[in-house]
Amino acid sequence: MTIALQNLTLEKKLHYTLRIAVAMCFIGHGAFGIITKQVWCNYFAVFGIGQALAYKLMPLLGSFDILFGLILLAYPNRALPAWLVFWGIVTACLRPLSGEPFAEFIERAGNFGAPLAFLLLAGGAGNIKGWLRKVDPAQPANAKTLAQIAICLRIVVFLLLLGHGWLNFIGKKGLIGQYISLGFTHPGETAQAVGLFEMIAALVVLIRPIRSLLLGLFVWKMATELFYPHWEIFEWVERGGSYGSLLALWFVTGKIEETSFIRWPVFRRMA
Repeated sequence: MTIALQNLTLEKKLHYTLRIAVAMCFIGHGAFGIITKQVWCNYFAVFGIGQALAYKLMPLLGSFDILFGLILLAYPNRALPAWLVFWGIVTACLRPLSGEPFAEFIERAGNFGAPLAFLLLAGGAGNIKGWLRKVDPAQPANAKTLAQIAICLRIVVFLLLLGHGWLNFIGKKGLIGQYISLGFTHPGETAQAVGLFEMIAALVVLIRPIRSLLLGLFVWKMATELFYPHWEIFEWVERGGSYGSLLALWFVTGKIEETSFIRWPVFRRMA
């Protein structure tokens, strides 16, 4: 498996990483619609939709999310990630609009950032007529495109780590529940320590991503998202955009370190 991975081009590594990540994100999100997650009623209420109608609409919207995720796995094209960027931003915005902390929005940057990175890799918005054409995983990407993807992913990872760290620092009830279930005797202090760590890590990634740190954060994120008290597997799957963004940034950062385009002005400004 390691040899097979080494034989893949960077473009293929990014393509499959982001494609699977985006599919996970929207399949997991759709599953909560099928389950009719109660907190979704708050988001429907932003549009003036009552609970009775909200519970009827949840499975419908959830089914569309799952369908789009499955289509992306089977037939990747530019139309789906373009739509999912918009849909990911809308659903993330509903959280602060319904009264939740703004950190809930930026913590979900992977939901719309991963499909944006996939769209950039696939050639950007381009000609609308070609949006439904199947994307070739082996399609070569020039240095400018790789630089754009790297910057996109740096910002996305910065936001999702900052948001999650912020939620820890302010003692989000769900996160405190995780630490209690894991046996921490001082869950509030644990949450603040984790929050500080994640916010510092976010700044490091934004200023200058280090591959070893990115790999560690990838493992950290995949492991810690397993500890939700309810619906663990769906919560873990839904955050595929976060894992995928970290792993894709790890891949592209390796290429940057191997070549001279780390010295491009755009990277000097970001570093």
